[in-house]
This record gives sequence, C-alpha cells and structure tokens, in this order.
Amino acid sequence: MATTHLQLQGERFYLDGRPTYEGVSFEGRPVEGLLFNARLVMGLFDDLNEDTRARWAYPDTGTWDAERNVREFLAQMPVWRSHGLLGLTLNLQCGNPVRGGSSTPGGVVPLEQPWHVTAYHRDGSLRPEWLDRLARILDEADRLGMVVILGLFYFGQDHRLEDQDAVRRAAENVIGWLDDTDRRNVIVEIANECNIPRYTHDLLTPRGMVSFIKELRSATSTALPLAASYAGVPQFGIVPPQELIDVVDVALIHGNEIHGTADFEAQIRAVRELTRHRPIPVVVNEDNHFDFDDRPNHLYTAVENYASWGYFDPGAGGDYHDGFQCPPVNWGLTTPRKQAFFRHVAQLTGTTGPTTAGANVDAHGVRA
Repeated sequence: MATTHLQLQGERFYLDGRPTYEGVSFEGRPVEGLLFNARLVMGLFDDLNEDTRARWAYPDTGTWDAERNVREFLAQMPVWRSHGLLGLTLNLQCGNPVRGGSSTPGGVVPLEQPWHVTAYHRDGSLRPEWLDRLARILDEADRLGMVVILGLFYFGQDHRLEDQDAVRRAAENVIGWLDDTDRRNVIVEIANECNIPRYTHDLLTPRGMVSFIKELRSATSTALPLAASYAGVPQFGIVPPQELIDVVDVALIHGNEIHGTADFEAQIRAVRELTRHRPIPVVVNEDNHFDFDDRPNHLYTAVENYASWGYFDPGAGGDYHDGFQCPPVNWGLTTPRKQAFFRHVAQLTGTTGPTTAGANVDAHGVRA
C-alpha cells in the first residue's frame, strides 16, 4: 500500500498533506512547496538489440547488466534523498544514451536510434521485466518519501510502437498499472520534449498532445497528474502554447539550450504568466547548466522565481564515473559536478545530515 501521496495545491507540491520542504526558505525566498529533482532516466535502461547491447558494457565485467544497473540505482536513492532531493525523472523509453551527444538537433543522436530501449511491445502491451524494475524503484521512492516523474515516450524510440492506437494502448496500460498498484507519488510525463520534431506519432507532438491528454483522462479516469515536457530550444520555442498549459497539471520545461540567466528567468516568467488563470507548479526537470558556485546561475534563478529545478548531467566523455545519462552509469556522487549539485540542494533545503539513508530529514524535507 502506498505511503507517500503527492498532492498539488496551486503552484506548490504537498506530500501527505504537508508542503515539501515545510518551513524552509533561502535568503528570504520560499523553498517550501518546491520539488528539486534530477533526470535519472537510465535507471530503467535495457537494450534489446544484440548488435548494440555490448556498447553499454561495464568496464569491470565487459558486459551490460540491467539488473546490476537497477540494483545500484536503488542503493543510491537514500543518498540522493539525504541531500534533500525529492524528485527523480525516469522514462519507459529512457533517453539519449550516447556519451557526448545531445537530445537537440545539433547533437549526434540519429532520428531513429538503433538501440532498442522500450518498455512496450509493438502493440502497446507492456514488457514485464520493465515493470519489475519500475516497481522496485517506485517502492523505494515511496519508502523514502520521493516523487517520480515518469516519462512514457521518447523520440528516437516511439517508432517502436506500430501505430497511434498502440501509443494510446501503451499510455493507458501504464496509467492503468499505476492506478491498479496504488502509486500515488507519480507525475506522468506523457512525452519528453514534445516540441522536438522527431516524434514518429502525431499524438506525441504539441499539436496532438492536447487532445491526447484529454483522451487519457477520459479513458483512464486517473487522478494522477499528467504533463508533457517542453524543450527550451529557441528554434522550436521555449514556452509551451497556452492550449497545452491549459490541460497539464504541471508545467514541465527544460533549460538546456537557454544560455544566460536573464533568458532563463524570462522563460520561467512567461510560463507562469500562462498559468495565471489556473496556477500550477512550474518545474524545470532537465537543465545542464552546472555553474553552481557562481551566481547567478540557473539553479538559483529558478528558486528566485519559485520554480523547481532539475539536474541533467549527460557526462562529458567516456568516463564510467561521469554523469547520470549514458550507460553504464555510476549512480554514486563520483564527480565534483555531482557533488556540487547535491551540496547546493542540501544548502537550499536546509538538509545538513550525512549521506546515508534517513539522514535526519523526514519524508517532507523537514529536518528531524
């Protein structure tokens, strides 16, 4: 039975009826009600293509091991939580696994990725081994008082579904499974960066997403928050259209290609203006600006504008210890960049305990 229940009240997040980071502020700015998060989508990763599977081999064994990956992920979740991290983004088609690549058009990721990374069969039915990994992470997140932003589709892999009806079935199957298993600490991100023009299926584009979200609410009667993230890529737009904002429960935006804090602040404020008639949380759940010790920066600009901020660390090379995005991933705080992010989140949230499970914060981010 679920013990961590997520609620939304206006722009704020609540867990079990109490605001996240209850009573916390930083330099006079409210932190209460925010959701600091990290993009950790490779926690579910596995590659069904035998021709590319060896590409993700661990350096010490020479083979890829999906079970080892999720086991090591689970072992680090209490460490992340002890620093004040409350949210993590997973995806059932994961994301770009190529080191040094980019999810934007200037990167090296092919339109249709050769690796076969998806929780779905072609007809939209679910692969049980993926659900098993997901269930274990959700169970641990529930135990720790954490929220999972669960992405359903990713460009480069959505072509694995045979048609739009299969896309519908896949989404309904996942949401149905979440409801049937009483998951109450999940935000459903229908598609990652729906405005990047690489999706095969129109349902996963901004044009189709509005009606798709309405369909899913009607078909599933779910109470889970539904959203779709919007890439901050200037040539494709950095602010979701009003019609999309009007149907989502959380405004998910990305800051990767927004360089300079003034433009980033303008992005957040423009999104909030669209929510003025119906306030909802504004969450940056992907950003790769890492100058944490030099202010202003994206993390602190988000806090100053009452937006939650999410860490996206793709790594910068072939080092196994570097980043959280490219398998095989070392899920520990193994680099100065990772350590800096978690140190600053701890500072912002007033979390000062050691990096061990249950380190003197409760499920709401309150120091015990």
